[in-house]
Amino acid sequence: MTTKTVFATMKSMSDEENIVTGEETEARVYELSYLLVPTISEENVGATFTNLKELVSSFGGASISDEIPRMTELAYTMQKTVANTRSKFNNAYFGWMKFSMNREKVLELKKKLDLRPDVIRFLILKTVKENTIAAKRYVGRDSAYRKPNADKPKEGEEVVPINKEEIDKEIDAMVAV
Repeated sequence: MTTKTVFATMKSMSDEENIVTGEETEARVYELSYLLVPTISEENVGATFTNLKELVSSFGGASISDEIPRMTELAYTMQKTVANTRSKFNNAYFGWMKFSMNREKVLELKKKLDLRPDVIRFLILKTVKENTIAAKRYVGRDSAYRKPNADKPKEGEEVVPINKEEIDKEIDAMVAV
């Protein structure tokens, strides 16, 4: 039984073959949603928000739209461990920003956000540049099962009975035209 060894050789790509398409180098649109620790004072929330915007800008990100963080109650208790100290939070400042950035830089931004002690959690999503905020609609209880209100006669008005024969004649006259 003999074994045969096969070696593969790789050649370097020439400059013509190594052209990167415009899609790969083009900046993509992302949305960063984040929760800030509630221990930040109201006066310093704006400064923290500005620091986050500057962090995105430092990686070549261009801001599209954003919202200043505001205090909100969390659905469940969240934990953040900083310097071997575990803190639990029931409230946090929620904020978001939409920006465009080269996709290679997004991983670096994620690493920097992971190290920030004032950010409990964050989420970076790929999105579109257009405004994606949906308008609030009110849907009343049982609205699908309700019948529209018919025009009821006012007091003092006489209700005229419907004559089916007259209606049929009018429909036939309209269809015949």
